Amino acid sequence: MAQTFEERLNQILPKICSDEFLDYKGLGNEIGFWIFDYPPEREMEMRDFLERTVLTNLNKSKPPIRAGVINLFDLVIQLLQERKLLDKAIEMQRIKGDEVVMAALRPVLKEDKLAEKVVSIVNLDNIDLLILRGVGSAYPMLRTHALLSALHPLMGRTPLLMFYPGRYDGYSLRLFNKLSEDHYYRAFRFVPEME
Repeated sequence: MAQTFEERLNQILPKICSDEFLDYKGLGNEIGFWIFDYPPEREMEMRDFLERTVLTNLNKSKPPIRAGVINLFDLVIQLLQERKLLDKAIEMQRIKGDEVVMAALRPVLKEDKLAEKVVSIVNLDNIDLLILRGVGSAYPMLRTHALLSALHPLMGRTPLLMFYPGRYDGYSLRLFNKLSEDHYYRAFRFVPEME
C-alpha cells in the first residue's frame, strides 16, 4: 500500500536517529548515500518540515546528532561571490542568456570543486551526518548525480542524506518529475513509498 507524503515525512527523524542509519548497518560495502525524494509541488512543506522537525530535533536526540547541512543553491552563490563572479554572471545572463552564462560558469561550478567545498565547510570529523538540500534551486547550475559521484571518495563513513524534489527509483534521478538526469544507482531511497 502506498504511503502518503505525510507518512513518509514522519519516518525521516526516527530513521536518521537509528543506529542502523548512523553506523552503516545492513549496507555491506555500499556507501551510505540516501535520497529522500518528494513531490516537487510539496517543496514548501518539505522545507518547513526539515527546519521545524528534523533539524530542530536532531540536537535533542540522545546522544545529539551533529548534522552538517548544505543548501546547494547557497553553496553555488557563495562560490560565485568568493570568486567575484556573481554580479558578472547576472549581467552576462541578462545580456547573453542562460546558455552563454552556464557555459562560462561551468569551470567554476564543476562538481568535483563543489564536493571539495562541501567537505571543507562541514568538516567530516565533526559531524555524524551530511544533509544536502536546495537541489531544485541549484538547477541547472549543478547536476546532482555528478555531485554525488564526486562526493563518494571524500565522505568516508559519514552518511549523506539528500532531499530531492522529484523522483528517485534507485536507478535514475528525475528532477521535478520531468527532467531526466544520467543514471545514478549508488544511493538508497531513504523512505520508499511502498512498504
